[in-house]
Amino acid sequence: MYAPEEGLWSIATQWRQNWPTAWQHAQATEIEQNDEWLIVKGKLLLPQGEWNLRDAYRQEEGRVKCIRRFEWKGKETLENITLSVRWKVPSREVEAFLPGILYYGNPSGEKNGRHKVPVFHGRKGEEALFEEHRFPMPFANLEWEEKEQYYGAALHSLPSPVYGGNHFDQWWSMGVKAYETDTELRLLSGPVTYNGQKSVAKALQQRAMPYGETYIRMKPGTVIEKTFYLEAFPSKAQGTAFQRPLYTSINLFKPFYAETFPTVDEIIKTKYRFTKARWVEGENYAGYNMYPGFAKPRIVLGWAGQSEAPLYALQVLQEELQDEAIWKKVQSAMDHICTSPISEKGFPVRYELQENQWHSPDPVSEGQAMNNIALAIRTARKNQQLNTKNWETFLQKACEVHAQRLLSEDWHPRNTAEAFYISPLLLAADLFKNASYQKAALKAADYYAKRHLNMEEPYWGGTLDATCEDKEGAWGAFQGFLAAYEATRQPQYLQWAQHACDVVLSYTVVWDIPLPAGRMADHHFKTRGWTGVSPQNQHLDVYGVLYTPAIYRMGELTGNQALKKLAQVMFRTCGQMIDPYGSQGEQLQQTNFAQHGDMSDIYKLRGGYSESWTVYWITAHFLHAAAQFKEMGVEF
Repeated sequence: MYAPEEGLWSIATQWRQNWPTAWQHAQATEIEQNDEWLIVKGKLLLPQGEWNLRDAYRQEEGRVKCIRRFEWKGKETLENITLSVRWKVPSREVEAFLPGILYYGNPSGEKNGRHKVPVFHGRKGEEALFEEHRFPMPFANLEWEEKEQYYGAALHSLPSPVYGGNHFDQWWSMGVKAYETDTELRLLSGPVTYNGQKSVAKALQQRAMPYGETYIRMKPGTVIEKTFYLEAFPSKAQGTAFQRPLYTSINLFKPFYAETFPTVDEIIKTKYRFTKARWVEGENYAGYNMYPGFAKPRIVLGWAGQSEAPLYALQVLQEELQDEAIWKKVQSAMDHICTSPISEKGFPVRYELQENQWHSPDPVSEGQAMNNIALAIRTARKNQQLNTKNWETFLQKACEVHAQRLLSEDWHPRNTAEAFYISPLLLAADLFKNASYQKAALKAADYYAKRHLNMEEPYWGGTLDATCEDKEGAWGAFQGFLAAYEATRQPQYLQWAQHACDVVLSYTVVWDIPLPAGRMADHHFKTRGWTGVSPQNQHLDVYGVLYTPAIYRMGELTGNQALKKLAQVMFRTCGQMIDPYGSQGEQLQQTNFAQHGDMSDIYKLRGGYSESWTVYWITAHFLHAAAQFKEMGVEF
């Protein structure tokens, strides 16, 4: 990595055509060593006065820390100023990785609707810059190849609002820019851009909103400091350069403190209370309603409904919950689920109470439902109070259909969604001693590894409302690879699981994002451990709770204590915002993005909270993860 030829420091002194311009540059004129710090100084002369500029560098655990200091010594206020941090890598043919935002260019998001997501190709002049509070892990990473060796370079930021910003709550921005022969990692004191649009922010699910005039005013005597970190390194293979800075970010922020969050026992108690409130039962049905009271009632399997999930979890947690009614509900709800008709394509996952009919098959929900049904059968076989005959017949029939489909030569899945079949097929292979289920599952695992590990096509398509790169797609692969390792103990599956795990982890917030006045600030909300959704839906949600046991397990298998500690924080932090009814909303707005409510003013989106759309998955994932932790013998 190297500084731009025009200068170590660059400051834009004007704002034209919705973007900073009239850049002025300065080189270092003085260098001194002060213990472990290398201190570099320079000056920039303007007609209005003088800038004193200083960088202080030191080595820290394989990376370089820098504190950059801008001091305005003139006698009048400077308007329309933009400060910068700029470092280059010697290649224009790069892949960009911005956690939660940009995954090796977001090729699938671009293919399915370019206007919905940021994209980046590395073409000359192309730029992608985003508000720091949009980054779950605040770093920008580049990967490139040179002489058959892959390399990576990352710029990490200590995120901060900008003093003297033209807007309330204006923050530094971070990202990348492509030049003729090289590519730049950069920080600016406010300007944002992507997809060729200057001064716009990814504010809505389908499009951007204007977010301009993000310059600053420098009063005489003002000092602004920006702390950042640099690391450059050889990478072991294509598609892996993001992994090192990901763990650097976890190490920098150490988001492991959980004592101020609700306890596991508190969360289980309140979520079970909410679960009981969602119970619906009639002459032809029994189960857990996906929707809040103002919506049409439905029993929905997998993805957002998760009506089958508590039928495993409540069995495991019954002793703590001390509710004998659990057994009857588990039996009747699971028996109802097994009425879903199975065809050669699978089974529908949505039951309409008023119509007494099943609708809407989809691979994500089917795979998740099959996994939970398999867990429920495995647990219930130890319990004389439950009869699993119908459950086992249903699961075997579903596994036969999907195993046969996966083993056929014309199986060509659209995206990573069908990775959710891997784990249940392996569970069923063990439950029913059926080798063909395992053969199909491992074929799928091998297929998805070939398709996604090099990140030419990052994991995608794991949600039903975002046709782009997403953490749920990565989770499907992670779950499948980990299940393949547990079933076979073949090291390659653990290596693949680590790769997919790290993509999943990149959506995890490792720092406490300061929040403006709003619903989240009302509760002294802490963002560490929460997860973003996708490059398209850039809010926080509790989904990460579901895979915390798998993250903990990866920590056990790899000896990484940080993963074990992070998994515990992720579970407990998501207990924030649970109301007295045990309810939580789906979307928390840590950045300038919203999907519900008044979305007309981009400057008032951050800090908001959409609490009314309480679909059942928000509760089910807590119970499911808690049950898995109990079976693993993990207490925290």
